[in-house]
Amino acid sequence: MAARKAITPTVRPVRTSKRADKSSPAFMERMPSEILIKILSYLDASALFSISHINKLFYQLANDNSLWKKIHIAEFNKKKKSKHECMDEVLPKMATVEVRDQAVGYWKWLHFKTVAACDMNKWKRHLGLISRHTGLPSQTERVLRNLHVTWELTVSDKSGHEATFELRRSQFFETSVTLCWSGGCLPDYQQISTLQVHGVRRIALNCPGLKKPGWRSLMAKLDMETLTKNAQGFGQDRLVELKLLQPGVIVGVWKDQRCIAFLMFTLHFHRLVEKSVQGSSDRPYVESMVNPPFDDIDPEYGLHGYQLHIVLHDTAFEIMSESFSQLFCRRTQICDGLIQLTAINRTSLSQHTPLSGSIILPWKCEALQGAVENCCIMSLTLLDESKKPFWCVSSPVSMKPVKMPTSYDYDGEHFLIHYQDSDGQVKMNLVWMKEQMQFLLISLVVYVTTCKVNKHFSRDY
Repeated sequence: MAARKAITPTVRPVRTSKRADKSSPAFMERMPSEILIKILSYLDASALFSISHINKLFYQLANDNSLWKKIHIAEFNKKKKSKHECMDEVLPKMATVEVRDQAVGYWKWLHFKTVAACDMNKWKRHLGLISRHTGLPSQTERVLRNLHVTWELTVSDKSGHEATFELRRSQFFETSVTLCWSGGCLPDYQQISTLQVHGVRRIALNCPGLKKPGWRSLMAKLDMETLTKNAQGFGQDRLVELKLLQPGVIVGVWKDQRCIAFLMFTLHFHRLVEKSVQGSSDRPYVESMVNPPFDDIDPEYGLHGYQLHIVLHDTAFEIMSESFSQLFCRRTQICDGLIQLTAINRTSLSQHTPLSGSIILPWKCEALQGAVENCCIMSLTLLDESKKPFWCVSSPVSMKPVKMPTSYDYDGEHFLIHYQDSDGQVKMNLVWMKEQMQFLLISLVVYVTTCKVNKHFSRDY
């Protein structure tokens, strides 16, 4: 009898449906564009902007003018009912624009620009709230944050390669903001051709993970070939050497290398909102011309009624903030093309001002950090007789030891902070009080060039 053949069970493969998932982009792509447009018409601005990043088809569909015109009109009809200030100008223009007459994406960008303009109008009144101490808008930081303003650094090297870097850290102070970029992707110090800083205004959309739409405003464009020749050694610690390229701009270079550890910009609050949002990508904001103010009842007497506000701080904490009013300079005191305004007199002990911290500039980038001694940041605001900003500076400054004549008042070590640019100078004398473990500011004098004064007032001092 023949042996029975073993029966091996066969395993049949499970059949999978060839029909694509109805929620997949591949399935959606096979649908008629009219149906897709109808589906997309139920989305709000944030969802419509997000879906445009799926693929080329959805980018084209999500930029459809009819979709964005519907969103635009619906949004601003709501604002019109609430008597929003900017609607009287916007809605009449909207009525005259035909969808078919415009390029794809026209209504999307019209919507975003109108949102940005309305937000700017909303926050303009906050810029009118002027601090009596600084003479500057007291809500500058709040306005910048609510307008979703940030800053970007664009670096071009000598080979023509260009890269843009997101801001790593920012720190707001009373009259300035300090910006810092760091990272291993920054090119060698000697290879940089130009640096550009742009203010970037972003539209507030709910689209996590995506870069929100916005506009760039050029704030500074620096030719590094010229600046590096005149760069000053500003200070150092065991890891980095600081180089001051120009007022407000510091480069931290790794010691014994040409690699950049960080780039630091300090921006003064004067017209900072306008500079950050109202320029274009290749042109900075230009302040409108105003009639020169009237300066003196008696020109022969000199200049008087000035007000100075000065802040010293590091990259994290404030060291000093003081205001000085009724500063003056008699005409006979104008010397060597400089107008002298004394805020703290060395011989007046009652004016001498203690500092609340050390003169030191901490830094950090990625896993490393340090601190450069005898350096800090000065933010100076000088107001004219009409309490309008006349000279505004935010820049790192360094402190150097000086020999002083024997003094019966202070026996500590003396130091000088000397800042100078084309508009003027600042000299601060400090003494280290060893027993109190603090610095004392014993002299503060501001010198303004007669050229700047004559140009501002249309006079001839």
